[in-house]
Parts: sequence; structure tokens; C-alpha cells
Amino acid sequence: MERNEYIFGIRAVIEAIEAGKQIDRILIKKDLQGDLANELFDLIRTHHIVNQRVPVQRIDRITRKNHQGVVAQLAAVTYHNLDNIVPQLYEDGILPIVIVLDGITDVRNFGAIARTAECIGANAIVIPERGSVTVNADAIKTSAGALHHLPVCRHRNIPSALRLLKDNGYQIVAASEKASISYTQADLTTPVALVMGAEDTGISPEALRLCDTIVSLPMFGNISSLNVSVAAGVMMYEIVRQRLNSDMQVQ
Repeated sequence: MERNEYIFGIRAVIEAIEAGKQIDRILIKKDLQGDLANELFDLIRTHHIVNQRVPVQRIDRITRKNHQGVVAQLAAVTYHNLDNIVPQLYEDGILPIVIVLDGITDVRNFGAIARTAECIGANAIVIPERGSVTVNADAIKTSAGALHHLPVCRHRNIPSALRLLKDNGYQIVAASEKASISYTQADLTTPVALVMGAEDTGISPEALRLCDTIVSLPMFGNISSLNVSVAAGVMMYEIVRQRLNSDMQVQ
């Protein structure tokens, strides 16, 4: 992140929140107390801002300025509300494609996925509030600017997002090496939420249980898995292929 993407100090962060600045997350010294700190905590709760209690040394690594134990990281994009996007897509007559990323933490993988998603006309990317990538300058650069055009929804957690999508008629499709059917055998011509997991841990068990369809990509070499951005690209273009072959709209 660039230094000007941070705000230092309790009062400065309070003013940024009250001014409506999009904040990615706030780092707070573990033992921070006081009336001004309590005012900040109230605002964090009211605005549901992601925050972490950390040792002061972690904040000191970001800046040696008088941070007063608080550093806010500004969001590089404006986050969207999934609850608002889902009904709006139907109202607009769109056959939706939503990409759901469970535990993706590498910004370059995230940026590459976003770039492909924007190219195929996907309608949104969903990430969780915690344990996920930060949409920063590196992610935007890797996405070739796609993240300026593709809505990013930061939902409280992935299972909650999947339940919302299921309740609104989406087929929840996951790519996993544990699946018994190939990705070409699934019907992807419905409203689709495509779930991709982290390369090391995969999709979480709770999220996997919510999936309607689990597919695999065939492997013939000695390495057992693809890079997640490559796997996501294959899956997204299979959705496009099926819809074009069915004379259905892609977006």
C-alpha cells in the first residue's frame, strides 16, 4: 500500500469515518482506552468497520508518526452491498454470474480473477470481511483496472453470502478436486454463484455444504492442482461457453 492510503491518529480516523470515507480496516493498539477511543469504538460498531486489536509494534512498522495507537487503511475501491446487488440484477433482467472467493489472500491471484471476471461480464465478486484479500493498489494493478468496473461486495462471511444467493435462486457451484463430476457436466446456464477457495485450504467445509453442484477440473500431470486464478478462469469461460451455445445472454 502507498503511505497516503493510511490515516493515522484517533481524531483523524474519527473524522474520516464521519466524512464517509471508505475504510478497509482499522488497526488498534491492544490496550487503547479513553473517551476519544470509546468514541471511535462506537463509530466502528455503528458502521460495521473491520478492525483488529494488534501489538503497537505492528502499527509502528507502518509509521513512526504520532499514530496514538490507531491506523486506518483506506479502501482502494468502493465496496458494494450484496443485499442490494442481488435483487437489482433480477430487476435489470440480467442472468447473473457472481464470483465468491473463500479465503483468497494473495492480491495477485485476486486481481487476475477480477480481470477475467470483468472480461466475461460477471456481475460481482464477493469476499468476506475477515481472512481475505485486501483490495489494494497491487490488486487493482493486477486486475488491469477491472476492479474499478466490477462491483466488490464484502460480506460478513462466505456462508452467509451463499445462503443469501441460494435464497434468491442462484445455483451455488464449487470447483474442488474432491468432486466426482467434471466441470463440463454441470448445467451452468442458470443464475450462478461460482465459489473458489484458497489454494492451500480450499473451500471451507461449511461453505462446501451449501453448494448445489461441486465439479472438478481434470488433471493429467504430476501436479495435483491449478493456480486458483487459472482454475477460476477455466470455470468462468465454461459458463460463457454453455450460455453462448444455448443462445442465452452472458450478462
